[in-house]
Amino acid sequence: MKIAIIGATGHAGSLLVQEGLKRGQDITAIMRNASKLTVDVPYIEKDLFALTKEDLLPFDVVIDAFRAPAGKEDLHETSLAHLITILSGTKVRLLVVGGSSSLFIDDQGTRMIDQAPTDAPYYPTAYHMYQAFRELPTTTQLRWTYLSPAAFFNPDGAATGEYRFTGDHLGTDAAGNSEISMADYAVAMLDIAEQDLYENQHVGVVGK
Repeated sequence: MKIAIIGATGHAGSLLVQEGLKRGQDITAIMRNASKLTVDVPYIEKDLFALTKEDLLPFDVVIDAFRAPAGKEDLHETSLAHLITILSGTKVRLLVVGGSSSLFIDDQGTRMIDQAPTDAPYYPTAYHMYQAFRELPTTTQLRWTYLSPAAFFNPDGAATGEYRFTGDHLGTDAAGNSEISMADYAVAMLDIAEQDLYENQHVGVVGK
């Protein structure tokens, strides 16, 4: 399977690259600065907004692990919109490293973003990731999956290899915590890619 990972040198992106290589997948890294790449894989050194349909057509799966810098959180919306535009009408599947803000927290339609304090430091990222997500269910010519981590997306958490999908609701582990390590998230994302799970669906994932 040919997999391209956008944002391959970021926290989540680098773990996705490692997990893909561990499984023997054909991984290509996509990032703005190739000097930050620490593994020997094919790469495309290009800004996300400069990517074209022709750049991505060779791949079976494109994983979007783009992370907008502080102060430019609106790029979550425009970047995903760009990927939707260039991948619509192709056979390439788009898997998105999403946010927890779009997950439901009850059965009345309340999402995480609805109860997030607007003055919280994380709010701009949460808000714009949710707004970006909203475009996906309206697409008709795109194969996509939006994978939302638990509330605490732990960059330093242990790699246990265990996780649980939670539908489009926020999940908790056996101890009642909503947490997943980025390493375990990478396992879940590669399982989705390899097993062709949750096409055209929004799904959450939590550690066990």
